[in-house]
Amino acid sequence: MSASPESVPAPRRVLAVWVLVPALVALALWAFAWPAARLAPRHLPIGTAGPAAATAALDRQLAAHPGAFEVHHYPDGAAARQAVLDREVYGALVAGPGGPELLTASAAGPTVAQLLRSAAESGAPAGSTVRVTDLVPAPATDPRGAVFGAGLLPLVLAGVAAGAAVTLLRLRGARAIAALVGAALLAGLVGALIAHSWLGALTGPWWTEAGVIALTALAVGASVAGTAALLGTPGIGLTALLMVLIGNAFSGVASAPELLPAPAGVLGQQLPPGAAGTLLRSVSYFDGAGAGGPLLTLALWAGLGLAVLGLTAARRRTDRPAEPVLTVVPDTTAATA
Repeated sequence: MSASPESVPAPRRVLAVWVLVPALVALALWAFAWPAARLAPRHLPIGTAGPAAATAALDRQLAAHPGAFEVHHYPDGAAARQAVLDREVYGALVAGPGGPELLTASAAGPTVAQLLRSAAESGAPAGSTVRVTDLVPAPATDPRGAVFGAGLLPLVLAGVAAGAAVTLLRLRGARAIAALVGAALLAGLVGALIAHSWLGALTGPWWTEAGVIALTALAVGASVAGTAALLGTPGIGLTALLMVLIGNAFSGVASAPELLPAPAGVLGQQLPPGAAGTLLRSVSYFDGAGAGGPLLTLALWAGLGLAVLGLTAARRRTDRPAEPVLTVVPDTTAATA
């Protein structure tokens, strides 16, 4: 039987506060400040296009930054343009008779677009200018992606709140699943109304965006409730720390996963917040290009969490001891008297 907090001596409780609060501060600063202080391109996908002789100078320019860029070669500007639209690369340098042209997509990340522009202009020959074409511009109402980046944390918190509520209200099995799904659907509608209809930060199909927001809330909420079903109430705190401190901080939604230090960028895309940011960009700005991977990630988190809730509820029913059956024996004394 676990001891109550009151049974622990007061000095130990004070010491626990002294230890836990600084540890939490250190963890939060590490998770949020460390990636922000180390932003730099790391194998950032970028394309070059044009005849080999014409792109040689561009390749040398990119090779001057070892490990920064992952260069893809395309035969002409049309192929490079399609690669940007398909989210294969963040941008492309096209060699032409009038000088190099930089194709970007600021909707994929304004920070990346600005970085590519600075790199192209700094490496251009003296006296020449680099034409910049933004194929998929960020919304005019959110040109720097500030609203898009700030909108992820509330979705994560909504999922954590839903999972915690299901656990603390002792909802089990089908009721727990129904509560999580219903809350996620409502969160999707509210999120789309605010981000798309009111703020204009999202510009894609309204119902698709609402579905992505709902799936995000469900993936986080089901993970919290599922972990709590296995570990008890402490599972709420552990999963909340994973989703908020690690998942949100490593999501790359304010910049790009390829700008974060290793292993933050890769890890963040395997967690619901990072996958949600990538998926929402794809459906809102790129007609769904590149949506397959993050969609699968969110579906797996949501499915596993809901499956754990269903299985633990079924196990509780199976392990519940059977109620004793009372047998009534008729009294025959009076009949034989």
